[in-house]
Amino acid sequence: MSASAQAAVLSVSGIGKTYAQPVLGDIDLTLMRGEVLALTGENGAGKSTLSKIIGGLVTPTIGQMQFQGKPYTPASRTQAEKLGVRMVMQELNLLPTLSVAENLFLDNLPSRAGFINRKKLREDSIKAMAQVGLEAIDPDTLVAELGIGHQQMVEIARNLIGDCHVLILDEPTAMLTAREVEMLFEQITRLQDRGVSIIYISHRLEELARVAQRIAVLRDGKLVCVDAMANYNSEQLVTLMVGRELGEHIDLGERSIGAVVLSVKGLSRSDKVRDVSFDVRAGEIFGISGLIGAGRTELLRLIYGADIADSGTVAIGQPLQTVRISSPVDAVGHGIALITEDRKGEGLLLSQSISANIALGNMEAISSVGVVNGNAEMSLARRQVDAMRIRSSSPTQLVSELSGGNQQKVVIGRWLERDCQVMLFDEPTRGIDVGAKFDIYALLGELTRQGRALVVVSSDLRELMLICDRIGVLSAGRLIDTFERESWTQDELLAAAFAGYQKRDALLCEAAPRND
Repeated sequence: MSASAQAAVLSVSGIGKTYAQPVLGDIDLTLMRGEVLALTGENGAGKSTLSKIIGGLVTPTIGQMQFQGKPYTPASRTQAEKLGVRMVMQELNLLPTLSVAENLFLDNLPSRAGFINRKKLREDSIKAMAQVGLEAIDPDTLVAELGIGHQQMVEIARNLIGDCHVLILDEPTAMLTAREVEMLFEQITRLQDRGVSIIYISHRLEELARVAQRIAVLRDGKLVCVDAMANYNSEQLVTLMVGRELGEHIDLGERSIGAVVLSVKGLSRSDKVRDVSFDVRAGEIFGISGLIGAGRTELLRLIYGADIADSGTVAIGQPLQTVRISSPVDAVGHGIALITEDRKGEGLLLSQSISANIALGNMEAISSVGVVNGNAEMSLARRQVDAMRIRSSSPTQLVSELSGGNQQKVVIGRWLERDCQVMLFDEPTRGIDVGAKFDIYALLGELTRQGRALVVVSSDLRELMLICDRIGVLSAGRLIDTFERESWTQDELLAAAFAGYQKRDALLCEAAPRND
């Protein structure tokens, strides 16, 4: 047996998967002990399907796998985890009504005399959380009270408990702060030193270059490249992924920016959003930047009526009129749409078809006296499937079978059928590959050419700098500054993102009692 074969912890041979049509075919891949193997490709290329096959969530149609030199045919995720193959998915596997500690040890709660040993549970949880930099969080905190970034870190911590030989990370940094990303990378290095092998799925090519030794690129369900990471730059990888070259800049087309159609004044809610004011004009993309926890999502929810503001006003239209928005129904009635960051939890009915999901917000257009016109529903769905270039077998395909990028397109497609003058996008390209991102950017350009006003929240600062006309920076709930295109720099935007926390920390220090 060769040295490389001795070092192999996992191998897949001839793996394929067919649903209504083939989504994965003839995959041969070997994972070496202690290495980080980057797995990338466009949405719909087969990354999630391959990782779910390895993680025991999906049974391959054809092919074989070996784990630690023995045949590997996991019948479930639980069986794979018992063998030491763990997977952290984009869809968090946490119970929001339970505490962080209970989620970490849900399958193995420490007990004594038939009761949960709370003291040991807390001690074990603190150790597990420290591995991913969550020392500041009380393990008794309900998961529902955490932001998505912290929930992601809890999910990662849960999968590091016990023996872990293979760890699959699916877009692990999509909602993490820079500090949390660094913590994750440090943990990856420690795991490698322990001999743990990692499959790292991401579209953030700069991350892959930093953490991975080898890269595997999928395109249309086929493996088009397996090679040393050092042999490729970002541009070459993008070309492999999408089969065409993509430029560093995007032309949103000829646009005419008009009068203000959204005016937010003094919007506040507890300590999450503090006295925020800004205007957005017709045909404009207004970006909102800031660290996780800065209040970006909370701000959009207030404008949309998903949460109720303590104070402040929202004015809409031409001419501007102050409106009362106490629910999302009110917001939609006034021409405001929200494309949520949590597309699976809040934006989609995963068990329903593409056509049913697109029809969801357009019932009045396809129904009469409470009865849905099936032909009208299908026509609407086909129109958006074609316009959004949604990869699917047909509009009747279940949304749960689509890739993350195509699921996002379904959410956006639903709103395109409505005449919403203001569209709020919360992380519109989270978990979406490079090619699909540019499709979304082109769509945003088309919306602005129609005269719609767009507000875009993104954790990717370079994305905002690429597509926005202006960028407002939130920090600790406050709008610190607004920057115009051509006058901003990345350093200035980052400095503004931290400014509110520095001011808050200084005030806390001044208010603290002195012991001198």
